[in-house]
Amino acid sequence: MSDVPVPILMYHAVATDPNDATRALSVTPEAFAEQMAVLADRGLTPLTTADLAARWRSGRPLPERPVLITFDDGYEGVHRHALPALAKHGFPATLFVSTGWLQGPYDTGGGLDTMLDWDQVRELAAAGVEIGGHSHSHPQLDQVSDATLRFELIHCKEIVADQLGAAPASFAYPYGYSSRRVRQAVRETGYAQALAVGNALARRAQGPYALRRVTVRRSTGIAEFERVVQGHAIARTFARDRALTKGYALVRRTRQARRLVSRFEV
Repeated sequence: MSDVPVPILMYHAVATDPNDATRALSVTPEAFAEQMAVLADRGLTPLTTADLAARWRSGRPLPERPVLITFDDGYEGVHRHALPALAKHGFPATLFVSTGWLQGPYDTGGGLDTMLDWDQVRELAAAGVEIGGHSHSHPQLDQVSDATLRFELIHCKEIVADQLGAAPASFAYPYGYSSRRVRQAVRETGYAQALAVGNALARRAQGPYALRRVTVRRSTGIAEFERVVQGHAIARTFARDRALTKGYALVRRTRQARRLVSRFEV
């Protein structure tokens, strides 16, 4: 049971009327509530990211039909709309925050829509939502310098620790992009596990720093959602996403190689 594939659901904004920048990767409050009801009706057992990783690390068995509910960036609707639906079913979740996007003393103004403030983040944590790191300014971490990479990881971790009184144990790569260098830096910064995207089920064999997730978006209908959480037709459902991901990966590796060459030529 410990090596069973696990659907890790990736959400972003939960909003009735999101802006254009977040619309495609948002879900309506009604859709989110219906999706949580599906998890409850089908007998799935939500875990936090830290709990799943700890079970896989120790070999402890997973509960029957495990699933993870995760949110990226830190949009205000996670508190306003998602939290009541989670609380209704007693579901834990994980929120990965970009600390420079949240309202408050560290706000860089980069947030794409209305963002959480730190009081709301603390309320989410008190309600059983694990708070993880998602960098400070949400860059493509595999494209930045070593110094910027360290700053993004460390500054995010220090701010969360300062605001919540505990350092984040889990991390999610902005845009899902990582590399061996990025994963090693995440490990060295002290994060115990990290999530990518990949649009596939998570498996223990992926390792604690490359666990895959499946995207839930505004166009995800309830029938598709049910198939995904049951692990059915994943490859077909996300075929286009995975093809685009492979293409982007090639482009990013080419850009990185060009930067390295130009650095040596200077």
